[in-house]
Amino acid sequence: MPFQVSPGVNVSEIDLTTIVPAVSTTEGGIAGHFIWGPVQQRVLIDSEDNLVNQFGRPNSNTASDFFTASSFLGYGNKLYVVRVINEAGTTSNARNAITNSSNTQNTIIKNSDDYDTNYSSGIAGVGSFVAKFPGELGNSLRWSMCPTANAWQTTLSGTLGFTNNSITVTGSGTSFSSQILAGDILLAGPDRTPVHVASVTNATSLILSTKYVGNTVAAQSSVTRRWEFYNYFDAAPGTSPYAAKYQSSGDELHMVIVDEDGRISGRANTVLERYAGLSKASDAITDDGTGNYYKNVINERSQWLWWTAHTPGFVNGGKAAVNAVTFGNGAQSRAIGGDLEYGRDGAAPRSADYLVGFDKFKNPEEVDVSFILTGEGNQTKAVHAINNIAEVRKDCIAVISPRRSDVVNNIGYVGKSTDDSITFRNLLPSSSYAVLDSGYKYMYDKYNDLYRYVPLNGDTAGLMVRTDSERDPWFSPAGFNRGQVKNVIKLSTNPTKAERDQLYKNGINPVVTFPGQGTVLFGDKTLLSKPSAFDRINVRRLFITLEKAISTAAKFTLFEFNDEFTRAQFRNLVEPFLRDVQGRRGIYDFRVICDETNNTPEVIDRNEFVGDIYVKPARSINFIQLNFVAVRTGVEFSEIVGNF
Repeated sequence: MPFQVSPGVNVSEIDLTTIVPAVSTTEGGIAGHFIWGPVQQRVLIDSEDNLVNQFGRPNSNTASDFFTASSFLGYGNKLYVVRVINEAGTTSNARNAITNSSNTQNTIIKNSDDYDTNYSSGIAGVGSFVAKFPGELGNSLRWSMCPTANAWQTTLSGTLGFTNNSITVTGSGTSFSSQILAGDILLAGPDRTPVHVASVTNATSLILSTKYVGNTVAAQSSVTRRWEFYNYFDAAPGTSPYAAKYQSSGDELHMVIVDEDGRISGRANTVLERYAGLSKASDAITDDGTGNYYKNVINERSQWLWWTAHTPGFVNGGKAAVNAVTFGNGAQSRAIGGDLEYGRDGAAPRSADYLVGFDKFKNPEEVDVSFILTGEGNQTKAVHAINNIAEVRKDCIAVISPRRSDVVNNIGYVGKSTDDSITFRNLLPSSSYAVLDSGYKYMYDKYNDLYRYVPLNGDTAGLMVRTDSERDPWFSPAGFNRGQVKNVIKLSTNPTKAERDQLYKNGINPVVTFPGQGTVLFGDKTLLSKPSAFDRINVRRLFITLEKAISTAAKFTLFEFNDEFTRAQFRNLVEPFLRDVQGRRGIYDFRVICDETNNTPEVIDRNEFVGDIYVKPARSINFIQLNFVAVRTGVEFSEIVGNF
């Protein structure tokens, strides 16, 4: 019991209920080329729809990586995605769209960390807002802000003439150039028919989006002009309760973000996001205590824009309301806004860009992944994923496909695709933490209404995920029971028996279409060239599971005493777990040694603890021999069984 300096009762609670925990073996990771989304930042994706929402639809440049990811998500629902872009200088790199049309500077904001570190105080010369991520998709964006009640609605000066079936409006004593913006709404004629302004010609002439239909009015006075998005909000902006509490005024604004070109939503001028009653005051909060400063709200909530500067009409923008400030410009009679331009996808990412992305999966303490998807076959990417990710972590598998040129439209002699695939395999290291399949599948791209060849490593990893969910990680993912590949129109090459023999002998797992039986992963080898139990996927994944689970549990032995009590605790922790794995057909037998034979005085004096775990792994059947022996009628089977 703890030492006490005076009489009393002390209650202690000791927890000896520690068990070996279940560990996850179904997360994938991919570094890929996409048209949108944060760059060099891990994002957990759980479905193809979420993949599209976060990283955009595929095009001809991004299809291989997109459909590798979506193929994996057809089997599982945990995929970490890292977007990569070309970062090679100012001529071929990707960049963010900006508001200032007179400035084509090379603006690259990769992700939220990049923004917070380098750009949160603003960027000069790019306008008030920039696209949240690099890419041409940002060029489809437009933003519009209503900063005052006058910008919400005003009565125009002079008189306006509206002619039935005409798109031209003329004025007398008017100031169209300073009072009206394209998109604004005018209430025209005696019926106050809403008409949209397409463009302003000069101070006395403007063009409507569609013809005015109604009674001709030669000179209508007191015409009402409204902000084009006024009907998205309940009232004009004014003074927030928070600002009023401190005798400040005019801090509210409304804002919308619009898909002007329709590339995001599929329909031009769709409102993507709207924000009501935001504040120009840096200290503003809502009634429930949520921050309401417009800069922070847009940065934190918008999927599309970063703030980069206060707009020119923002008098005192960003000051604290507690100082009794008059915000904005109450005479501001028009909305503020801008089209985004100069966004660029850039050239295809270099291998170096991909390697930086793959390195986001290097540290097992930061992210738990079981598979590294490498997308389109590439020696540099594959070697890096094997040597610097999988072999370093020791708890995941790099899943690889051949190069596109090896198997897609590889016209030549019979078996050339097989020979080229073997050549590619020989460029890769020997490793039990890597798996190589045999090709590409031809699948339908519903986003572009065409068919594409897609590398199979997303499916190969997905089959392992499906095996985990249906059975256990130590079952083979190959064969007719668990190896059925999804969404296949045809294979880039369908290897014959002779070709399968050559591929398998070199550690390449054939994917084969059998008439009437589907397309099947027909091998379960790792890339380990040394004859060993670890040259099989199920054995490697068995040991990953055992090592991951037991090492997690063993962490709680750290800093305890290396005595028989601790060693017995360890044995009692591990043995029930291994018995469970044995009962689920993962191993044939096991033995746990953790006593004075391997924890000698020398080991104890070095502050070490040793547990030896011996395992006989279960083996998958790769070859079946069926012997049919015909015998005469009078022969006893007992006389011949075992003699052939």
